[in-house]
Amino acid sequence: AEEDPEVHLGQLKRFSLRELQVATDTFSNKNILGRGGFGKVYKGRLTDGTLVAVKRLKEERTPGGELQFQTEVEMISMAVHRNLLRLRGFCMTPTERLLVYPYMANGSVASRLRERGPAEPPLDWQTRRRIALGSARGLSYLHDHCDPKIIHRDVKAANILLDEDFEAVVGDFGLAKLMDYKDTHVTTAVRGTIGHIAPEYLSTGKSSEKTDVFGYGIMLLELITGQRAFDLARLANDDDVMLLDWVKGLLKERRLEMLVDPDLQTNYIDVEVESLIQVALLCTQGSPTERPKMSEVVRMLEGDGLAERWDEWQKVEVSRQEVELVSHRNSEWIVDSTDNLHAVELSGPR
Repeated sequence: AEEDPEVHLGQLKRFSLRELQVATDTFSNKNILGRGGFGKVYKGRLTDGTLVAVKRLKEERTPGGELQFQTEVEMISMAVHRNLLRLRGFCMTPTERLLVYPYMANGSVASRLRERGPAEPPLDWQTRRRIALGSARGLSYLHDHCDPKIIHRDVKAANILLDEDFEAVVGDFGLAKLMDYKDTHVTTAVRGTIGHIAPEYLSTGKSSEKTDVFGYGIMLLELITGQRAFDLARLANDDDVMLLDWVKGLLKERRLEMLVDPDLQTNYIDVEVESLIQVALLCTQGSPTERPKMSEVVRMLEGDGLAERWDEWQKVEVSRQEVELVSHRNSEWIVDSTDNLHAVELSGPR
C-alpha cells in the first residue's frame, strides 16, 4: 500500500513517491545534480513551484530497516542551524528511500572552484573566508549541539553547498549513520573520499569528531588552492598526489604564492591566507588528540587563540624533527644516507 503522505514529523514532511516522481520527471537523467557514495541527487520542482534536491539512496534494503530509517531521519531533521542543510522531508516505500532538501542555487564549493561556467566569476577571497567560517560553525553545531552528536564522516568541498547569498551550508550529514544499518554486505566501515580521510579512520575504521576536523582541514586547503584533495595529474609535475603533502612541500620552500588559487590572481591578503593555512595544518595533524575541536576552529577563525596554538604546534614540530634527526643519525651505521641527512638538516626543497 502507498504510504500516507500526510504524516508529518515535526516540521518534516513525508512525501509520496508519486509526488517526487512528478517533481523530478520520473528521476530523469537530465535532472541529476550529482552522484555520491549514498546515491544520486536530482533537481525537482514541487507542485507549488518550490525547487528541491531529492537524494535517492541506493543501498540494499534489509528487513526491519524502516523504523530505524525513520528514527535517523527524525534525528537529522532536528539539526537546525544557519550553516546546515535543512532536511525538508523524506519518502519511504518497500523499495525506495528518498530525502528531500532545499535546492542550493550556487552548487557546491567543489563545483564553484573547479567546474564553474565561463559566465560564473570565481569565488573571491572574502567569500572563501566566509565559507571557511560558516562551514566550521555548521560542523561545530553537529558535534557540540546535537544529541546524540552527529559525526559527518565525509567533510569535503563537494559537501559544502552554497545558498543564494554564497553562505556555506554543510550537506550530507547524518547519512553515514543512516546507511550503516544496511551495511551487512560491505566489507569495510570506512566511508569517505580519498585525500580527505584521516589516517586513524583509514587504519581502524573508527570515526570521531576529530576525523571530521581532519576532513575540514583538507577542505580549507581546497578553498585556498582551488586544487583537488587527491589528484594524479600532479604527478606530471613530480608533485605529490595528496594535496596536504603538496602544500607542506611548498610551505617548506616558502612559496606561498604558488599555493594560492590562480583564479584569485593577487586579490587576497597574505596574512589571512597564512592564518587559514595554519588552521588547516592544525586540523590535519596525524594524531587526532592534537587536532583542535571544531568549536576551537571557529574561535581561531574569529581571531581568538590561533597565534598561541600555532606557536605550540611549531615547538612540537621542531622537537619532533630533532627526534627524527637523532634517530636518523643513530641509524647511519646501518645505511649510508648522508645525502638525505643533509636535506633534512636544511629542511629545504626536496
